[in-house]
Formats: sequence, C-alpha cells, structure tokens
Amino acid sequence: MIDNTNPLRQYFRRPALYLKLPSGGEGYSADAIDMPENKELPIYPMTSIDEITCRTPDALYNGTAVVEVIQSCVPNIKNAWQVNNVDLDPLLVAIRIATNGDNMELENSCPKCKETSKYDANLPSILAGFKAGSYAEPISVGDLTIKLRPLTYSQMNKANEAQFQIQKMLSNTNINATMTEDQLLEQNKKNSEAILAINNLSIEMLSQAIEFIRTPELVVTETEYILDFLKNCNKNVYNSLRDKNGDLRKSTETKPLTLKCTSCNHEYTQDFTINMTDFFD
Repeated sequence: MIDNTNPLRQYFRRPALYLKLPSGGEGYSADAIDMPENKELPIYPMTSIDEITCRTPDALYNGTAVVEVIQSCVPNIKNAWQVNNVDLDPLLVAIRIATNGDNMELENSCPKCKETSKYDANLPSILAGFKAGSYAEPISVGDLTIKLRPLTYSQMNKANEAQFQIQKMLSNTNINATMTEDQLLEQNKKNSEAILAINNLSIEMLSQAIEFIRTPELVVTETEYILDFLKNCNKNVYNSLRDKNGDLRKSTETKPLTLKCTSCNHEYTQDFTINMTDFFD
C-alpha cells in the first residue's frame, strides 16, 4: 500500500510506456484486470523487490516470479495468473523496455561458422509485431461447432511443471546392455508410462483450450466432458483441433529475428524468447 502522505511520492517510479494488449482484454474477468477506457495499460519499471523476486529459484520454478512482477509493473492487472498466452510475452517485453530500455543484447552462435557474436534486439519493434490469433472464429466439425480460446498463465505453468516431471521420468528410463530381463521389463514399463503421461498431458491441454462445443441440441462448456470427448472422438477430429490450436498459438508468438553473423556475414533466423532471467543487464 502506497502512503499518499509520503513527501517523496513525487519521486516514485512512473509509467514508462503504455501497452494495448493484443487480446484487447477479451476473455478476462473483472477481478483479473482493470481495463482503462482507452484500453492502454500503464507499464512501470521493475523495483528492487521485483529484481529479488526474479532471482529467487523457487519463485522462478513455480511461476510466482512472473505473476508478482506483472502485478507490480502493470498494476491494472490484478490477477496475473489469468493472463493468457496471447498477452504474456508482450507484457514481459513491455516491462523489459520500461526497466532497461529499448535494446536487449543477445549472444548467439552462427550456424555456419559457429562463431559467437553479440546482437542488439530492438524490443519496440518486437512488441509491435505481436498479433492476436483469430480465436473469435469457431470451427465446424460435422454437426459440432467448437470454439477455441487461449490458455491462461496458470494453465501453462501447471503444464510446464507436469512436463518437467515427465522429463525427469524419461531421464531415468535409459536401457543398457547390462540389464537383466526383469530390469528391461521394468524400464519398458516406465517408458510406456512416460509416453502415456505425455499423451494425456497433450489431450488435457487441448481440452482447456476449448471454450465450448455446440451440438445441435446444446452447448457443452464443462472441461471434464470436453476432455472425455477428445479421448474418444475420431482421430481426424482430434488432429484437426490440435493443429488449429497450434496454428493459433504460433500466430501469437514472437516472430524469429533475422541475424547477420559479424564473422562470415551469413544471414539466418533465430527464435526470440524472453524469460525472467533476461531482465538483468
């Protein structure tokens, strides 16, 4: 809580820029975001407390670092767990600009000559390139009308934690020539369990990305029913929904950067991602 009587209040941080969310704020509840009339959210620089949060391993792992920094630097967002995947990266890029300026230094290895060089990424240009996917248009599959939606940060974070646990499971399932028959059977069982866990996680994530399924008789919004449908529908229906959801997700992601090697002049593209560890110069 800010003390309005503090004589130093005029020296507190101020908004460094204003951001219109690619989603336009669509799909957020009233308790998640306080949307200004002009739809422009003020973005503040990080505080020293925010930086400490970003350097805390547990906070980075469980997602609270992202949530606390967004709520600190974008006070109009009251519940950052509900920020969707369309708006997450633009918010992080905007906070990085507000805190450290327009450029972010990257270090990358040329795929041709293997030399490592440093580059400056222009963050305002990257920010201007974010576009919202066309989630408004439903998909028709036979008698069904299916409406997709972006995932929330809470859903993405839980999926990432589950994926991390599955990867740990897979790292312990290596088969070698010295194993006995019983050990081989046990490892094969663990491999099968890990593969099943990956498949189940993929289906669960897709079920959460479906807002509703409309039949000729009714509209189904319950995630458990949608999940059951995905597990039992025709594979072509599932694949079309999976692919459409993937296309929408990719349409909202940061476009690859075009880089030119300073050693051999080779031009190539490099994916751009921003993480909490990128907030420190």
